[in-house]
Amino acid sequence: MSSPRQVVSTTNAPAALGPYSQAIIANNMVYVSGQIPINPVSGEIEAQDITGQTEQVLKNLEAILVEAGSSIANVVKTTCFLDDINEWPAMNEVYAKVFHTAPPARSAFEVGKLPKNAKVEIEAIAKL
Repeated sequence: MSSPRQVVSTTNAPAALGPYSQAIIANNMVYVSGQIPINPVSGEIEAQDITGQTEQVLKNLEAILVEAGSSIANVVKTTCFLDDINEWPAMNEVYAKVFHTAPPARSAFEVGKLPKNAKVEIEAIAKL
């Protein structure tokens, strides 16, 4: 029998912008909703370039994972959404600094538009 799901919520990452949870724990896995580069203190997207936005997104992901009892090192899969695939190399450079050892499986897509006109959104799946 599977264990019930558990909602993860932290003030160290931006609150959900709609009817979804920051993350859900189920079956010893953490499913983190897509994070955009909102600074949880100011509630705003402060960085204007893809580098700064990617850094903030990864900080948000990490804060949620820590709250869940996991870590960046336990991430097994990410999905990256970019508003301009031409910025993939710059996003990838920041991403590689965080996921430098045994990086997770990953997909990356260009999308038409992201919430709050963000340049990048990343979701993750991690083990506990």
